[in-house]
Amino acid sequence: MHPYPHRYEVAATGAATGMVAVSAETLPSLETAAPPEFDGPGGVWSPESLLVAAVANCFILTFRSIARAAHFEWTELRCEVHGVLERAGGVTQFTSFTSHARLTAPPGVDRPKGLELLERAEKLCLVANSLRGERHLESEIIESAA
Repeated sequence: MHPYPHRYEVAATGAATGMVAVSAETLPSLETAAPPEFDGPGGVWSPESLLVAAVANCFILTFRSIARAAHFEWTELRCEVHGVLERAGGVTQFTSFTSHARLTAPPGVDRPKGLELLERAEKLCLVANSLRGERHLESEIIESAA
């Protein structure tokens, strides 16, 4: 890992109507728009869906790192995050994030260790730690077929 601070530069370009292009120097551009809840067209990524996706993505990458360090074997992790956007204190903000983690691991997996690692990943996820909303984690471990 590189020493801190890390810097990330992203640009967004848009006109009075239509899509907004989000780009970064070495990454493919994304077309985004307001979500249907804000009268957007739907069917494309929005800032809101990207933020919630970042929480799910960061959780998996954090778990991957923690599991590797703990020599914990697993085959797949699916993380579904439900973000709740509300008007609170005169501003619109995400007030909660509930993550449902479904970990698939080989038969005979140490379930308590897996659950502990999932909890640690939730606590260490830098994206979620950067947000104000309450966080909740629901976990399950499934043993894959032998």
